[in-house]
Amino acid sequence: MNLSKVDLNLFIVFDAIYTEANLTRAGQIVGITQPAVSNALARLRETFNDPLFVRTAQGMVPTPMAQNIIGSVRNALQLLRVSVQESRTFTPAQANKTYRISMTDLTEAIVLPLLFQRLRRQAPNVHIESFLARRREMTTELAAGRLDFAVDAPLNTDPQVRHVKLLEDRYVCAMRQGHPLAKAKISLDEYMSLPHIHISTRRSGLGYTDLALGKMGLQRKVALRSQHYLMASNVVQQTDMVVTVPERFARQHNLFFTELPVKDVPPLETHLYWHESTDQDPANRWMREQIIELCQQVAAREAREQQATS
Repeated sequence: MNLSKVDLNLFIVFDAIYTEANLTRAGQIVGITQPAVSNALARLRETFNDPLFVRTAQGMVPTPMAQNIIGSVRNALQLLRVSVQESRTFTPAQANKTYRISMTDLTEAIVLPLLFQRLRRQAPNVHIESFLARRREMTTELAAGRLDFAVDAPLNTDPQVRHVKLLEDRYVCAMRQGHPLAKAKISLDEYMSLPHIHISTRRSGLGYTDLALGKMGLQRKVALRSQHYLMASNVVQQTDMVVTVPERFARQHNLFFTELPVKDVPPLETHLYWHESTDQDPANRWMREQIIELCQQVAAREAREQQATS
């Protein structure tokens, strides 16, 4: 039997006829007319090459073929009903689901430790797969369901993709504690004289700092280009190199940092992206709420800490 050519609604009619033994009452249960039930039965008979039901004085009596398949049909219909019902609700404590999220190691360090503390309490069987998807493939991956979320800068303008701002941070010049230029303020000349680490997921291209310097006719000395923030922190700790990073990262890794001596470098915004087709999905919405709330807590805690030290 080629299921692609079978109307699954026919099995609902089949179950109703088996239960009621009467075409009219079966139609009332399903919500269709008696002629429509007769038509459905004719199509079922053709599909199974069997009468399925025989008309008698006692009603529509199932044939051996109908008796053999009724259990499987009812189990399948119940499975479909449960699947539809579960798609409308999401119970974290009972969920067994894997979320696929594209994010950098910088975002992983902020989000994942706090997220897993919460998951252990609320959704112990929920799993996370974190990897970095190519930015140009983000919309396609989200639409295909191969990606549930992406955490990235606000660069995706595709109308199919929904997004919300998670965090904002300013860029600073970070270096090791005890660096010769570890002071409250460095000049542009001092900044330009230093060997820099440039962090980017792309193999080539300029960052916000380079674009701002380019407007001034300047180009910094990039001695190392890498896609990993954690690696950059380790190199900076052991050398006199500097790295331009979000202030949050510098604080977390005990780096000395000072204000950038470069104007017009925009702040770093981090946005959460998801596809419009999953906007009303309960499982997707629940995870969105967790990530958004955790980032709000991070921002609030940092604001309190900065206020206490100012």
